[in-house]
Amino acid sequence: MDRSGKRIAAGGNCSQKSDGIPTDSRRSDLPVERCHNSGDQGIRSVDAGSLSLLVTLKIETREPVRILLVEDDLDLAQFIRNGLKEEHYAVDFAADGEEGLELALGNPYDLLILDIMLPKLDGLTLCRRVRAKGNVTPVLLLTARNTVEAKVSGFDTGADQFLPKPFAFAELLARIRALLRRGGPQQLIHLKAANLELDPASHRVWRAGQEIPLTNKEYALLEFLLRNKNRVLTRTAIIEHVWDISYDPMTNIVDAHIRALRAKIDRRFSPSLIATVRGAGYMLEEPESVA
Repeated sequence: MDRSGKRIAAGGNCSQKSDGIPTDSRRSDLPVERCHNSGDQGIRSVDAGSLSLLVTLKIETREPVRILLVEDDLDLAQFIRNGLKEEHYAVDFAADGEEGLELALGNPYDLLILDIMLPKLDGLTLCRRVRAKGNVTPVLLLTARNTVEAKVSGFDTGADQFLPKPFAFAELLARIRALLRRGGPQQLIHLKAANLELDPASHRVWRAGQEIPLTNKEYALLEFLLRNKNRVLTRTAIIEHVWDISYDPMTNIVDAHIRALRAKIDRRFSPSLIATVRGAGYMLEEPESVA
């Protein structure tokens, strides 16, 4: 759907032409010289009857969220780009995977939005190569293939979320906000607690030197717990960070996955790491003796 409620097709013909995709696809919505918080003062004149009041206003500037959009459907790319600009995001654009990879590795982005079916270099390969360089910027994949196999392939390359085509623009915005709420990129360093170790680069997990196979969701859940070890995480926070935003926080899906995770990483090992905090949520607790 577009912003008025119409659904965006996988290759739909968008009518908005007010700001076409530039011929130089490297063009950014960011100015060449950007202002930072410098304490500059602006003066505005306000008429009140016969008096002219000078009101001094402090102008606060901030860096916009910068997004890279890689999409070969120019009509769809134009529509997304215009909509994101209206939401005050700065958007760079590339129409093929090779140029998208160059931009992704050469600029600091807050989010990458990649179509899977791209010329020159497909979106999955692009994502894989970005991750191989140690770049952990959140990645949202756009795909016309809404299958389990496609999603598994995407998650295996390091993508964070999928959005199947056609999609509603409001849902695209919601997914962007959800990914940005996760904070800045996490470094690709091994995460450890006691004798548990997780490697974000390879998505592999070991306990006491023994490799433990996990499903995609079990892995994402364990990584979130490890990155926040010794902190209580509510079920709502876990769902927001690990699951799709459409999940109902009142379901027992978190509890079910915690049980499955405990069976794999705690049941046959010592010490037990995943603790239930009654009335609050869960915590991966590292005992002080092994910290």
